[in-house]
Amino acid sequence: MNQIFSICRSGLPLITCRLGLLHKFPSTTLNQSKSRLFCSRTVLDPNTNVIKDVMLFKYENPKLYKAINFFALAQFCFWNYVSYFSYTNLRDAPVADEGKESLPFWQRINLGESKYRTSIAALCFLMGYGILFFSWMYTLRSVRFLILRKGGQKVTFVTYAPFGENRIMEVPVNCVSAVESRQTAKSTLPLKVKNRVLFYVMDMRGEFKNPMLFDQTAGMKRAWMK
Repeated sequence: MNQIFSICRSGLPLITCRLGLLHKFPSTTLNQSKSRLFCSRTVLDPNTNVIKDVMLFKYENPKLYKAINFFALAQFCFWNYVSYFSYTNLRDAPVADEGKESLPFWQRINLGESKYRTSIAALCFLMGYGILFFSWMYTLRSVRFLILRKGGQKVTFVTYAPFGENRIMEVPVNCVSAVESRQTAKSTLPLKVKNRVLFYVMDMRGEFKNPMLFDQTAGMKRAWMK
């Protein structure tokens, strides 16, 4: 008996040892072993067919996104003012031809000339608009809650929004693909949703409420046919 147990510990599958000793163990011992085996399989392979909505991920930090959007709005207003000021106040002041070649490059440019004035105004406007756009897109793609819906076939993305409210989107589980695993992600975990532009971002400072269930549903990497 001790020799057989040492074989089991040496590397052979435990179920193989149990089958070999079926006639040597009482039925109660076998039932207990089956129960332990069933429990271990349940932990490693969670049931995704949930009977109610289950929260997979949560990241509560509304102050951060309010600060980001306040900064973006301030920058948008500032650069629009600079754009308006440049277009309306830069005067056309041509540089005299005499001694022009000896001047530095930046002194030879007439910023009040139509092409320069218009270019500066457009560049300033695009700067402000770009900051606002990227700040809003980052906010709209930041996951606040990720919920596995009843039945396990769909997930709901609850994301932040620029003015404090939430944005909600429900998609099938098989339309969500994780770029990397939860264990290897460092600061963020990007999720790709089929037929959606850009990625949805999960901040790793958030809390995975059901990590193993997440790994078996939204946390899987999927390849879609084009």
